Amino acid sequence: MATDLKLAYKTIMDDHFTPQLEISFIDGDQRQTLAYEKVAWVIGHQEKGLRYGENPGQEAAMYKLVNGNLVLGEVKALDAKNFLASDPLLVQSGKHPGKTNITDADNALNILRYLSETPCAVIVKHNNPCGVAKGRTLADAYYLANKADRLAAFGGCIAFNREVDRETAKLVIENYAEVVVAPGFVEGALDLFATKKNLRVMQINNMARLSDFVAQRVVDFKSLIDGGIVAQWSFVPQARTVQQLLPASTTRKDGTVHVIKRLPSAAEYEDLLFGWLVEAGVTSNSVLYVKDGVTVGIGTGEQDRVGVAEIARDKAYRKLADWLAWEKYQTPYNALKLKFGGGAASIIREIDEEVSARKGDLKGSCMVSDAFFPFRDGVEVGINEGVQSIVQPGGSQRDWDVIDCCNEAGVAMVFTGQRSFKH
Repeated sequence: MATDLKLAYKTIMDDHFTPQLEISFIDGDQRQTLAYEKVAWVIGHQEKGLRYGENPGQEAAMYKLVNGNLVLGEVKALDAKNFLASDPLLVQSGKHPGKTNITDADNALNILRYLSETPCAVIVKHNNPCGVAKGRTLADAYYLANKADRLAAFGGCIAFNREVDRETAKLVIENYAEVVVAPGFVEGALDLFATKKNLRVMQINNMARLSDFVAQRVVDFKSLIDGGIVAQWSFVPQARTVQQLLPASTTRKDGTVHVIKRLPSAAEYEDLLFGWLVEAGVTSNSVLYVKDGVTVGIGTGEQDRVGVAEIARDKAYRKLADWLAWEKYQTPYNALKLKFGGGAASIIREIDEEVSARKGDLKGSCMVSDAFFPFRDGVEVGINEGVQSIVQPGGSQRDWDVIDCCNEAGVAMVFTGQRSFKH
């Protein structure tokens, strides 16, 4: 074991992975082969691919698909050489990227590909979004995405769907980030980023046509601990327009029909669709809340649906409290006592009262779930905070009870007809 624990994070692992990789799908005498090449960059006169894997000490390599294609049944894979995160142009990098830098960038693009119509920013940490926002400008989108969860955004990957301008770059360098990804950078933006020597700035030219990747499929591999592999086609959300969201309805075994009474407003539909598309990049089980094109609270990777709805709610309260403390006193909420001592009590009380009055900014928000609610207790978490509309796949045996719960509260609900699990 290393005695200098910090040294582990500075160590570049040896790379014994082969320069090329092939994966063949064989059906009798028919063979379809996908050909890959290993990716490397020259940084500090050293040519190397990934710095290390998910953790220091894990040797890793990244490959890009350079040849071949795959057709199984009626599904055709994305053509080779359509590079995004697998072959970024490192326009600035004080050190080689690690596996998590690349996968965070990839999941940010996974979300951004559905959100091309307006300036948008996605901040990803540990392969989950901590803040996603649309804005009038790119700087506005970044400000809102960072505000959504300022603490979690620390050291994250920031991805933009527009060329980064100086105003946006100025906001970015006020905080600590590991990676910035964009289709391009205006003159002067890179000079600002250069003040952060270890910031990895990735230009991905194919982001200019990111919407072309929306309905494309790739083979998603999951390795098992015994060397086995699970292969599946990548997920594509079927509901990608407001018109594809269905008013919640169900028929019980006794023939009783339950239909949602209130449909979402135009603004609610916009937030519901935005939230559902963000869900494609959130680890399941998950619930998130969205308001005015910004994620308010994101709950990820939990085992029960009511629990993750509560976690997303609680995060919304905590993140708003932290933002208010930062905005008013330039101090994190958790550090108020340390900075202000005995005077912190009144400050904390003032912030807590505002957060409570605003219900963590959940009043008037939309609730998004990647799977159906098995019981009404899940939607009640959001309804008790003032949620006005809900989107979920539908398909529970007790959809009728969830619909009745929404009708009793005057809350709108729509179904997508498709689950959005991500493991």
